[in-house]
Amino acid sequence: MANAVGMWCNAAMPELSLRNLPAAVLSALRQRAARHGRSLEDEARAIVVAAVQAEASPALGTLLVDVGRDLRLTDEEVALLDQRDRSLSREVPLE
Repeated sequence: MANAVGMWCNAAMPELSLRNLPAAVLSALRQRAARHGRSLEDEARAIVVAAVQAEASPALGTLLVDVGRDLRLTDEEVALLDQRDRSLSREVPLE
């Protein structure tokens, strides 16, 4: 196991320390940080922020599935929706 990796911010920001990372993970994180031109701390922060934002912002398809579940659509109703006209709508002049 590698030594602890600390992430320290100013006094107004919370602090996070990662301990007991496998040496290979720490090495890969250092390499990734170098490829992105960031410090080890900045790279770790970017990874954590991206992971949390991805989880907090579900894809449109996921939201639509949730709506369907909330409405308790039957398989037959979903099949009807799938048979909808998929052709492009006519162009609307904006002048």
